[in-house]
Amino acid sequence: MKTLVYQDFPACAKEIRKKVFIEEQGFQSEFDEIDGSAVHLVAFSDVGTPVATCRVFRNPAVDSYTLGRLAVLKAYRHQDIGSCLVKEAEKYVRSAGGKDMTLHSQCQAAPFYRKLGFTEYGQVEDEQGCPHIWMRKAF
Repeated sequence: MKTLVYQDFPACAKEIRKKVFIEEQGFQSEFDEIDGSAVHLVAFSDVGTPVATCRVFRNPAVDSYTLGRLAVLKAYRHQDIGSCLVKEAEKYVRSAGGKDMTLHSQCQAAPFYRKLGFTEYGQVEDEQGCPHIWMRKAF
């Protein structure tokens, strides 16, 4: 797997998020103003197909870098691609001087992030009808 870091919002990342979050999970408001300023990471299969994406941005509201919109195409799940992408995002945050990373996880995905060293904090919140929880990992 190869991962590239984009300073803009590449079409392949948009397509992955559209397939996962809008078509598969039914979210309506997938794209926002953060997409324009975030760094986007895209994972590519061994044959060069874009298969996963996430974004990272400096989030002054929580005084941290925030990872978000982690999406892996259905056919590529359970192959550790999501874990590898989170680790690449952590490398990026460290290189930018970050000391920790937060994320707003769907509650059903919290065990995945726990295995990567994140811990929950705060209250469960509703985001478009889906329960989410804030999580943090210090480096």
